[in-house]
Amino acid sequence: MDVSRQQVVNDDTGQAAKHGARVRTKRLMLETATRLMQSGATPSVSEVAEAAQVSRATAYRYFPSQAALVQAVVDEGLGPILTWQSTSADAERRVAELFDTAMPRIEAFEATFKAALKLSLDQWARRQAGTLGGEPALTRGHRVDLLKDAIAPLKDRLPPREFKRLAQALSLIFGVEVLIVLKDIWGLDSRKMMSVAQWAAGALVRAAVMESMTEGGRSAPATATE
Repeated sequence: MDVSRQQVVNDDTGQAAKHGARVRTKRLMLETATRLMQSGATPSVSEVAEAAQVSRATAYRYFPSQAALVQAVVDEGLGPILTWQSTSADAERRVAELFDTAMPRIEAFEATFKAALKLSLDQWARRQAGTLGGEPALTRGHRVDLLKDAIAPLKDRLPPREFKRLAQALSLIFGVEVLIVLKDIWGLDSRKMMSVAQWAAGALVRAAVMESMTEGGRSAPATATE
């Protein structure tokens, strides 16, 4: 049977409209979840669906679990951090540039990242208690790749385990946890928080380089985290 050109056009238009509606619905859910998380909540998929006035069945097609929803919101919050790049060949400068890019953004979405951290800790507690079941875990690992990229110029200068140890050490002072320690516990303002974080990051990079230049550094025993 011949298909008229008009029918093809109508079919294409219908598919485009359907696709556009899906994109708008997903965007609506992400924006709603972000608003809820920025207010301090850690919403379930059902709660976001209700707030966005979307059916639960539709919501779960886009986000099959709370972890998937929260991860999507976190990625939205991270924004330009995920595509950060540096042209510098100096590791210390690259780390400083990463912190300059990332920390203000993390602070702007502080409530969102704290909500994600809350979910991660809650899942850990339920896993320990044996009540997590088959619920997908919230994965957190962007900082690993970002920090390894930041110190990439040292990859040929540091033994592999020391390179990894430096990235691990830097991860302790990079992320929303830094805000919890320096702002919530120490009461620092944004400027002082950033100053301490940058100072610590630079000190760690310089210490790793200096240690690698000594015989003791090259033969340092493996740590428990390696």
